[in-house]
Amino acid sequence: MMAGFSNAAVLWPVLVPIAASALCMMLWRAPRWQRAVHLAALALMLAASLLLLQTIGRHGVVALTFGGWGPPFGISFVADRLSAAMVAVTAALALAVGVYGLASTHRRQVRNGVYPLFLGMLAAVNGAFLTGDIFNLYVWFEIMLITALGLLVIDKSRAQLDGAMKYAILNLLSTLVFLLAIAILYGAAGTLNMADLARVVPDIGDSTALTVASALFLVGFGIKAGYFPMFFWLPASYHTMSIATLALFAGLLTKVGVYACFRVFTLMFAGGEALREAIAFMAAGTMVFGVFGAAVQWDVRRILSFHIISQIGYILLGLALGTAAAFAGAIFYIIHHIIVKANLFLIAGAMHRVSGTYDLRRCGGLMRSHPLLALLFAVPALSLAGIPPLSGFWAKFLVIDASFKADAAWLAAVGLFVGLLTIFSMSKIWIEAFWKRQPVERARSRAVPLPMVLGIGALALITVWIGIRPEMLMRYSDAAAASLVEPRSYIATTLDEASITAPAGGAP
Repeated sequence: MMAGFSNAAVLWPVLVPIAASALCMMLWRAPRWQRAVHLAALALMLAASLLLLQTIGRHGVVALTFGGWGPPFGISFVADRLSAAMVAVTAALALAVGVYGLASTHRRQVRNGVYPLFLGMLAAVNGAFLTGDIFNLYVWFEIMLITALGLLVIDKSRAQLDGAMKYAILNLLSTLVFLLAIAILYGAAGTLNMADLARVVPDIGDSTALTVASALFLVGFGIKAGYFPMFFWLPASYHTMSIATLALFAGLLTKVGVYACFRVFTLMFAGGEALREAIAFMAAGTMVFGVFGAAVQWDVRRILSFHIISQIGYILLGLALGTAAAFAGAIFYIIHHIIVKANLFLIAGAMHRVSGTYDLRRCGGLMRSHPLLALLFAVPALSLAGIPPLSGFWAKFLVIDASFKADAAWLAAVGLFVGLLTIFSMSKIWIEAFWKRQPVERARSRAVPLPMVLGIGALALITVWIGIRPEMLMRYSDAAAASLVEPRSYIATTLDEASITAPAGGAP
């Protein structure tokens, strides 16, 4: 029985939130029970992700094919070090946001289905990380879009409806481009299993169809990830949603597009100098335009939204270089950025809670009135700016060092320049919100609720821990990068007919 549980470890991070979402729907008229199920499911999802990490540590790659068909025809779930790390950091972030949400989730949001939608989105995110089939990746993207739209309009305000329209239009375009790319790829290769595609595509040779498909994949994933020049929908829609949802979106949703790019362009389209040059220019543009967009904003949510874009550029830089060191730096950067960026949005919500505004011009004096909040802000802000010894320093060091080693000094220069402007943006928030005197005296000081402090504090501790003890994550990133450079284990484990195959009824 325990062996079967361990063998199905690749499924539990998806099954747990799906089951909990369905249970929350059944408890629609019992908000307290929904909240209890929601938190229990987040804790179980974290346990499932740790089990998956442990299983990956023993076996390297874990694959499970079910539906009554063997690979490459059955539905495959595959976990390697990269996907397992993404699932684990997703679970840790979701639990922190769930605890934070105890103080920020309103009754009307519970009545409108925030918990089933939240859990459904997590299931879709984990499904995208773990699927071994390119068409099923599209399916998980669609589920993610549906749940995201529900969360975007959870308060039914005019601003949220406007933001949801912008989000929907661009993301529907992304899914259409993605689906067209899948159709062209299937016509050329005759298979949709990603491991099988990794085996078949290199044998096709030069093909106009494959070139078009790779370009369409880059555009489709680029829209979802917020790459330059397709990022403008993100700051136009993100600031309208509730803060706990915004933190989840900021930490995870763009990273699903990034993950898809890494998976597709290392498994199927690993070569191509012209493609890598295009990705390099996209990385530089994403960094520069994102950080300049942040510099002219005064709403803290908009500042942080533009910084999602600029920091995505550092991760894309790793894909552009295509070396093992660059991949390792990008993986380290992804994990660091998910934690730090989400935490900054949670802190923005706490700032709004005590000051009543997101506008920095109307804020001030928080360092004197709320010194703990000031300390909690300093940790992710300094990390985002790349100040040692926090996690952001090591993340930036790894990708910039990889740029120099790959003879791409101009990319390293862009990264260093954008890092300086990031310091400017974080200093701007610090000076306006925490350091300067408050422009209008508040009648009474509002405290930051304990659940908010716990959620923010947990993510801050992770940031500090990674910064002080980066060796373990560096080693893990190196191992994950090695499997991207040489994916033979991923391919062999997925296509091995002797691998565990579940019956048509589902997982064992």
